[in-house]
Amino acid sequence: MKEKFEMVAKTFQGLEDVLAKELSDLDAENIKVGRRMVSFEGTLETLYRANLCCRTALRILKPIYKFIADDADSLYDMVKEFDWTQVLSLNKTFAIDSVINSKEFTHSRFVTYRVKDAIVDFFKDKYGPDKRPGVRLQDADVIINVHITGNRVTLSLDSSGESLHKRGYRVAQTEAPINEVLAAGIILKSGWNGQCPLVDPMCGSGTFLVEAALIATNINPGIYRKNFAFEQWNDFDAELFDSLYNDESEERDFNFKIYGADISPKAVAIATENVKSAGVAKYVDIQVKPISQWDDAPEDCMVITNPPYGERISSNDMEGLYSTIGSKLKHVFKGSAWIIGYRDEYFHKIGLTPSSKTPILNGALECELREYVVFDGDYASFRKGGGKIKDGKRVEKSKDLPRRLSDKEWKAQARKQGMGGKDSRGKGEKRRSALEEKYTPKTRRFDKTSRRKNTEEFNSENPLGWRRNEHALKSVIGKRPSIPNMVKRGWKRNPQDDEYTED
Repeated sequence: MKEKFEMVAKTFQGLEDVLAKELSDLDAENIKVGRRMVSFEGTLETLYRANLCCRTALRILKPIYKFIADDADSLYDMVKEFDWTQVLSLNKTFAIDSVINSKEFTHSRFVTYRVKDAIVDFFKDKYGPDKRPGVRLQDADVIINVHITGNRVTLSLDSSGESLHKRGYRVAQTEAPINEVLAAGIILKSGWNGQCPLVDPMCGSGTFLVEAALIATNINPGIYRKNFAFEQWNDFDAELFDSLYNDESEERDFNFKIYGADISPKAVAIATENVKSAGVAKYVDIQVKPISQWDDAPEDCMVITNPPYGERISSNDMEGLYSTIGSKLKHVFKGSAWIIGYRDEYFHKIGLTPSSKTPILNGALECELREYVVFDGDYASFRKGGGKIKDGKRVEKSKDLPRRLSDKEWKAQARKQGMGGKDSRGKGEKRRSALEEKYTPKTRRFDKTSRRKNTEEFNSENPLGWRRNEHALKSVIGKRPSIPNMVKRGWKRNPQDDEYTED
C-alpha cells in the first residue's frame, strides 16, 4: 500500500474553493479549505499531479515537523533535534523561506538565520566540524518552508521550488501582467471550460488567452516547466513522474475560438509571442483594436478581462474607459462578462448591476471580481422570463474555514502525524540571544503593521522572489549578482516579477 501523507497547497485569497475542486478532481483526500491555502492528503503520485495539474496552486508544501517555540533559543533547539538526514545530505544545498505571523517572532530574516544555523550545526555534530550541506539563495536542491503562527512552528519541504505561476511559456510581458494562477482561477470561477467562444478585449500580454486555451484543451500547465524541487528529493520516483508528465490521455479538442485584442500594438505583439510559445496559436485570434471599436462579437461568447486600474497602468480618461466597457457589454457582447477591478468609482461607470461580487487579491491590491449577466430587453422582461440577478453583496467568509485549534489540539494532531508536536516553552522571562540582538532591526521598520504584512509576507510567498531573483537583484544593486550558476541562464532585466502574499 502506498504511503499517504499531509500536503498543503498555497493560493491567492479568493481562489481557495477553486483549488479545492482541482484537488478533488485529482482524487486527493481529506481536503480542508483554509485562508490562502488548502490542506489535503495523498501519495507521492498525488504530490506530482498537484504540481503538474493544479492551475490555481502557487506551491505544494509537504509538512515534515511541527512543534511549539516561544523564543529564538527554543526554536533553534527544536529544529536541531529533527533528523535532517531524512531530507538532506552533505552533497546537497538548501534554502529557507520563512513566513511569520507572530508576536514572539517579528522578523522573518532572523528566523531564517536561526533555522539555518540549527540545520548546519546538526550536520557538524553528526559528521564533524567541516562537514555540512551548502546554503544557496538560488537554485537550491532542497527548499525548506518555515511557517510560524503565534508560537506554532511548521517546517515543510517545498515540492515546487519556483512558484507554480511561472508556467514557463511566457517569453515577454507588458508593464502589469495579471498573474497566471489568478487568470486561471478567474476563468475557472466563471465556469468556462471551452463550451463557447471567449473574448478578452483588453488582453495585455495575453495571460487570459493562454490560460483559457490550456483549460479548453485540458493541457496541464506544469508541462512547460524545466524542473520541480521534488526532483532533488531522496525519494524522487523518476519513472512515476515521467509517466505522469507524458500522459496526454486527458487532453481534448476545442471547437471554438478565443479572441483577444488590445489598443497597444506592442502588447498585441507580446501576447502573440506568448501564445505561440505555449503552442496554442491555432485556438487564439489576436488583433490591435481598442474596445471602443468593437461593433460585433462572437455569438454566445463569454467576456473575461482585466482593464487598467489607474495604478501601474492608466488611461487618460479612466471613467470614460469604464463607461465604454459598460456600453459594449450592453450593446455588443451578449452573455456573461467577468471583470476584475480595484476601484468602486470605476466599476460604477459600467452602469450595470453585477450578478455577483467576489473579493480577490491581485498581488497586494484588494480587488473585486464582478460578473455581469448581459441580456436583451428590459430587466422586467428578463425577470419574467425566469432570469435572476443576485443582490451583488460581498461574499461572506467561507463556512468551510476550519476553526482555530487550541494549543493542546494542535500538539495532539502533530504527534498523531509523527511530526513532534513538542512544547518547548521555557520558564521565566524571555531572553534575547546575541544572534537575535545582531539581526533584530534597531528601527521599527518590521513592526506588526499592515505595511509589514503587505511587504514582508507579500514577498515571501515566492521563494525565488526579491530575495532570490536575479532580475530583482540587478534592479536593486544595478549590476549582475555574483551568485554561482545565476548568470549562465541568460540575463534580461525583468523588474516586473510577480510576488505574493502568504498567511
